[in-house]
Amino acid sequence: MADTARRTPRRSPLSGAAGRLAAATRASGGAVRLAEVPFVTQINVRLDPKGAAADAVGLALGLDLPIEPNTVVRAGDLAALWLGPDEWLVVGPPGGQSDLEGRIRAATGDEPAAVTDVSAQRTTLLVSGPRARDLLAHGCPLDLHPRAFRAGRCAQTTLARTQVVLVAREQPEHGFWVLVRSSFAGYLTDWLLDAATEYARPD
Repeated sequence: MADTARRTPRRSPLSGAAGRLAAATRASGGAVRLAEVPFVTQINVRLDPKGAAADAVGLALGLDLPIEPNTVVRAGDLAALWLGPDEWLVVGPPGGQSDLEGRIRAATGDEPAAVTDVSAQRTTLLVSGPRARDLLAHGCPLDLHPRAFRAGRCAQTTLARTQVVLVAREQPEHGFWVLVRSSFAGYLTDWLLDAATEYARPD
């Protein structure tokens, strides 16, 4: 018998916050722009950066896994984020986790490697606009000046005492991705909204 049961629509951790994020963006006149980027594909990869698997994964993805600390390598709609000497986070479009994980696993072959789909662990907040760096600097210990944290950089750090992966996107106007664990996403959103009131235009 065919399964006719209705499936519950997938909900992102911040689906209920979209209106508040949009309102904060309007209130600032675009000085800060806040939005959730839901369901981003995220595959954690651990392997020997000097081994054959690293080269094979690079060929399979069409990019070289970055070996310079805290850097991002992009190719098309994929990006590889350096998380450690033998650890990367490969990020791609929503819905592609099975395909991407399979491609990476196939590329590693019999080489020692760990490939884990962590897409459901985190959601992604987009923080952009002319005052994005100032907003993030209120709660992040990193030096976020463009000379220190320019486009193409990433870091595991804290924002408002919450563990995040912070990514400076490919163009300054594209702002930052803040990858945060789903269980902390609501708290971090509340903090960002509160901090963004500083940039609200007077009525």
